[in-house]
Amino acid sequence: MPQYKLTYFDFMALGEPIRYLFSYGGVKFEDNRIDRAKMWPKLKPSMPFGQMPVLEIDGHTYHQTLPICFYLGKQFNIAGKTDLDSLRISAIANTIHDFRKAASLAWLEPNPEIKSQKTEILLKETYPYYMQRFETDVKNNGGYFHGGELSYADLFFAALYGHFNTLLDTDVLKDYPALKQLVDKVHALPRIAEWVAKRPKTKI
Repeated sequence: MPQYKLTYFDFMALGEPIRYLFSYGGVKFEDNRIDRAKMWPKLKPSMPFGQMPVLEIDGHTYHQTLPICFYLGKQFNIAGKTDLDSLRISAIANTIHDFRKAASLAWLEPNPEIKSQKTEILLKETYPYYMQRFETDVKNNGGYFHGGELSYADLFFAALYGHFNTLLDTDVLKDYPALKQLVDKVHALPRIAEWVAKRPKTKI
C-alpha cells in the first residue's frame, strides 16, 4: 500500500475533496495541516508552483486538486467505467471547481466596494446559473452527476458543500432538492460520515 501525505491549509476548501476520497476508499493518509499565517510564507517557495494542496505518494510530490481527485477516483473505481465516462465526470468536477473559484474571488476581495459588486453578481447571476444546471444534471442522471451511480464528482461536490455555504453566507442547496439529496447520500456513506464526525471543525 502506498504511503500518502496530504499537505494543505488547516481548513476544508480544496483539501476536503481529497480527504473525502481517502475516507471513501478506506485508505489511511497523513493529514498535514498548515497554518496559513504562521507557516505558509516559509513553506510556499518549496511547493510546486507555490500552491497547495499537494499529495506525496511514497515520497513523490504531486499537485493540483482535480488531477489528484481523478487519480484517487480511479484507485477507488469511481472515475468512470469507460474513457467517455471519465471525460464526463472530469468535466463536471472541473465545472464545480469553476463555481468554487468564482465564489472565492468574491469572498476574498479586499476592496469593500468591489466586494459588494462581486457578491451581488455572484448571488444573482453566477450562483443560480451553476446550481440550476447542476440540479438538472442530477435529476437527469438518477440522483448522481453521471450514469446513475456514485462518482468522484459527487464526492467533490459534497466535500465543498460547507465551503460553498461559507463563501455565499447561505445554504446553497435550499432551493435545489436533487442536489441536497445527493449531498445527503454522500454524507450517509459510513466512511464519509465517520470522517465528517471526526474532522477538525473549521469555518471554510
